[in-house]
Amino acid sequence: MSRRRTIAGKRALVTGASGGIGRAIAVELAQRGACCVLLARRCDPLHETAELVRGAGAKCVEVVGDVTQPADRQRAIDAAADGLGGLDLLVNNAGVGAHGRWLDAPADRLRHLMEVNFFAVAQLTREAMPLLQQGLDPVVVNIGSILGWRGVPQDAEYCSSKFALRGWGEAIRPELALRGVALLDVSPASTESGFLQNLVAGRGEAPWGKQRGTTAEFVAQQVVHAVACRKHHLAAGWRAKAFLALNRYAPWLLERKLSQYG
Repeated sequence: MSRRRTIAGKRALVTGASGGIGRAIAVELAQRGACCVLLARRCDPLHETAELVRGAGAKCVEVVGDVTQPADRQRAIDAAADGLGGLDLLVNNAGVGAHGRWLDAPADRLRHLMEVNFFAVAQLTREAMPLLQQGLDPVVVNIGSILGWRGVPQDAEYCSSKFALRGWGEAIRPELALRGVALLDVSPASTESGFLQNLVAGRGEAPWGKQRGTTAEFVAQQVVHAVACRKHHLAAGWRAKAFLALNRYAPWLLERKLSQYG
């Protein structure tokens, strides 16, 4: 097996592909010769992504659906099997956010975020595994967050879901390896995408909301490069690297900074 993984010819399923990082990853994969199944809830933005993928010369299948719904997940898997002939790369990108004090939030907000950001990811990965195992040098990519490493005030639900995703990924990586499937965990910082506009609820603005984030296109380039280089972990961009370094080597300083947002 070569050291670098070939992207050209890969058959990918990308969730949350209607915008942001999901759209950028789909386009980046297409530009490097991969074909894609795109899954997202919003029909028109999803079609726009599909047109960008096709414009890059890649085959593309659109699936309008909700990643939390078993029937929609199965339609996406079937689209990969029937439309692409198999599956080599699963990009678990779909996600939602929430901002605001936990005690002030509706009781079901935590459950909703866990359903979208964690349980749906775990279920889709399980359901796609038979097809992935038959793929060529297959990989699962989990798009997490730097907030899966450090709890941040007024983001309890989101942090909880991303902590769960990261811990689950670490735990199953050896298990997947026994089946010939690799796993890449990605931790971006804030990006210039529609994510902040998709917050479930909350008052005010996230601490990083007024800062200029990393572009989704840059994160996508980093993700695809990490897949090619067989990495297990990726802190996408200098902001993510700085945050994780600060959390590891000077957590007291980070605590002081974050406490003002409590």
